[in-house]
Amino acid sequence: MCGRYASARKRIELLEEFGVERDCVPEPLEPDYNVAPTKQVYAVITRRSRGTSEQQDGSEQQDGSEQQEGSEHAPGEARELRVVRWGLVPFWAKDPSIGSRMINARSETVNVKPAFRRAFARRRCLLPADGYYEWYRPGTDAKAAKQPYYIFRADGAPLAFAGLYELWRNRAFPDDHPDAWLWTSTIITTSAPDELGRIHDRMPMVIGPARWADWLDPGNSDTGDLLGSLAPASSGGLISRPVSTAVNSVRNNGPRLIEPAEPESAAPEPAAPEPAGPAYAGLPGEPPARSPRLRSGASRGVPGSGPDTLF
Repeated sequence: MCGRYASARKRIELLEEFGVERDCVPEPLEPDYNVAPTKQVYAVITRRSRGTSEQQDGSEQQDGSEQQEGSEHAPGEARELRVVRWGLVPFWAKDPSIGSRMINARSETVNVKPAFRRAFARRRCLLPADGYYEWYRPGTDAKAAKQPYYIFRADGAPLAFAGLYELWRNRAFPDDHPDAWLWTSTIITTSAPDELGRIHDRMPMVIGPARWADWLDPGNSDTGDLLGSLAPASSGGLISRPVSTAVNSVRNNGPRLIEPAEPESAAPEPAAPEPAGPAYAGLPGEPPARSPRLRSGASRGVPGSGPDTLF
């Protein structure tokens, strides 16, 4: 699962790194080192502009036009940066409170679950992140405190979580009201390979730059092809390190949350991050090479549980 992550890059950086053609962010978000469910987050999508091939409510309509030769997009399409709320609210939901339980979607069932299958076929996105957190309970004592770990790319490059987005119509407002449509998202999760499975058996699915265009293409509704993009995750280039339990509280924020820290229930260890790999058994109090199936340490803003994510 993925119940907390860090997203501290500035809007201008994301526009460049993700090749965004249309900036739809009215107010830049502050750097957030403790992103929790129901918070506002950045999302990258490919979308047809309103008035051409897509209506205001987000429902696609066919205009009979074909993609221009040599163009990556169909006419009117562009890659956008938007602000959405983390926690997907299906279009059929009676109220948006259901979103707090929809922060993750399992890759194994994302195409069949009623809450996600429509968005999987039509509304896919990328959720930029600097890294994410998982919790591990050392030993066999069920009452032992969980140790948070921060997982990120060793080269400092951003992660692009595979996600879905939806638009929910708030009938309390007229069509032209700014709050008439609620944009929400979820992160797709997959099984973690041995290198990271020692901490938790699930992880966000990360989409590499070479697949961004295919994943975001709103004209691609071939679920078989899309499911092929959700192959078992590779942890290549990712490393993990223990961090302070301050991240457990959503009230805490700032770069200190991702700084190395000694596991609170373990003997002292080097401050430099250790590579997460099969040959690394860990120091006392750290996860073994492969842990049994573990439940995540954070969900709905509370360390300990949460839906799946996709890397």
